[in-house]
Amino acid sequence: MSSYKSSPAMQRRLVLVALPLLLSCGVRGQVVPAVISFGDSTIDVGNNNYLPGAVFKANYAPYGENFRRHRATGRFSDGKIVTDITAETLGFEGYAPPYLSPLASGKNLLTGANFGSAASSYSDDTAAMYDAITLSQQLKYYKEYRSKLAAVAGRRQARTILAEALYVVSTGTGDFIQNYYHNASLSARYDVDRYCDLLVGIFSGFASELYRLGARRIGVTTMPPLGCLPATIRLYGKGRSGGGCLPRLNRDAETFNRKLNATVGALLRRHAGLKVAVFDIYTPLRDLSERPAAQGFAEARRTCCRTGKAGTRVYLCDPATAAGMCRNASSYVYFDGVHPSEAANLVVAESLVSAGIDLLT
Repeated sequence: MSSYKSSPAMQRRLVLVALPLLLSCGVRGQVVPAVISFGDSTIDVGNNNYLPGAVFKANYAPYGENFRRHRATGRFSDGKIVTDITAETLGFEGYAPPYLSPLASGKNLLTGANFGSAASSYSDDTAAMYDAITLSQQLKYYKEYRSKLAAVAGRRQARTILAEALYVVSTGTGDFIQNYYHNASLSARYDVDRYCDLLVGIFSGFASELYRLGARRIGVTTMPPLGCLPATIRLYGKGRSGGGCLPRLNRDAETFNRKLNATVGALLRRHAGLKVAVFDIYTPLRDLSERPAAQGFAEARRTCCRTGKAGTRVYLCDPATAAGMCRNASSYVYFDGVHPSEAANLVVAESLVSAGIDLLT
């Protein structure tokens, strides 16, 4: 007798389809009223399109090739990013527009806000180097959003929305690959251990301020496997045979992640009623990078789009070769030098959803 075993891809789809049905039926909690996002290019849905001086933008082909209407929106992928998938899983029919967009007004504010900005990081110095929205400025925008929300929903309802909303913080990669690793002055002042202390200290202060302003459900992503990103292998893996992940960079990410988990524990002890979930993106992305075939992917070293050859272009699709995209993005783990494809984001989203269940109860 033969037995049926579903593929990893099918199992992922079952989880992502079943969870919103369970939530809508009242099983183990309920759908959150809003999703409010802070961070970098992993959650930027187009804010940098409204920043004339921003170094990093995804407002050109082939970005968005597999998104709605097959057009670039500012998302750094061929299609949906993790927060899009998470919002759908939680039952949302649409996505919060970029906060700097004219669409971020009126009733659109009721379901959340997205303050993400490519090249933003925990350190405002990192973000300023690339004319991104600093984390400090994102917090100021959030305070502005609170006032706008109260004007639309009324103060009492706004307080309820803000208290029950899911807050997502996803940033930090740039602090290493766009600053620390090529900033001799910074790396001379801080070894990796102390630098990670600095970054998690910034997160602690940020989360505490969100708590003071009414947030009670916060999800924060770990650092990804820095040594497995195609761009970092290209930049820092010279002479390495086989093109595999760079252990030293991955150890740096692991150091940060240990300290992040400890910091979250301290926050939970300090603030009554606060729930914080650590969204582990390190493990699924490392596994995909090292064993892509196990999850149904064909390529984890090369990027789907052709990236640039110098400067910041090594991270992104080269706009001069817009037609230079792979035939099937879903077979690639990475769309560009840093960012996963939509197919890989589905894998990462599963990890977020699983870790976030406790936030919803």
